[in-house]
Amino acid sequence: MQRTQALLIAIILACLGLLGFALYLQLVLDMLPCPLCVLQRYAFTLIALACLVCLLAPKFKRPAMSLSLFSSLSGGGAAGYQLWVISQPLTSCGTDPISGPLNNFFMAKLFPLMFKANGLCETPYDPILGLSIPGWACLWFVVFAVASIFFLVHKPKQQSIFANKF
Repeated sequence: MQRTQALLIAIILACLGLLGFALYLQLVLDMLPCPLCVLQRYAFTLIALACLVCLLAPKFKRPAMSLSLFSSLSGGGAAGYQLWVISQPLTSCGTDPISGPLNNFFMAKLFPLMFKANGLCETPYDPILGLSIPGWACLWFVVFAVASIFFLVHKPKQQSIFANKF
């Protein structure tokens, strides 16, 4: 297996792990997802799907990694905005205007457990290993953005015809 394939699989597994952890926080610890959390979940889902497309159909690498980069930047923006909202105690994320259209989106109706926003962005939760939940999300989005840029600029090496002979 090539390193690029291993990295794509690692990104897919990391995104699925983060989405699974979000469900754990929601179902076990009763941390309701706010609209910004749901936007970040969409971004993690799109990153995983883009990496899966790149893994299964390498000829679509450039559009798939462009989608992954866009999703990473968008998710990072949502996480950064959520960090700002949490740091401003008198500010709200605007739950009502954002959650209405977000909850009417077909994915929220198809899989409401994952994509229905019913929490408040400014709700403070205890940090995990010193970082807040949107702080961790922001960190992961930076990692995925760097990986997407790597895949966009990386040219696969040409194998020598003698590489497997010796």
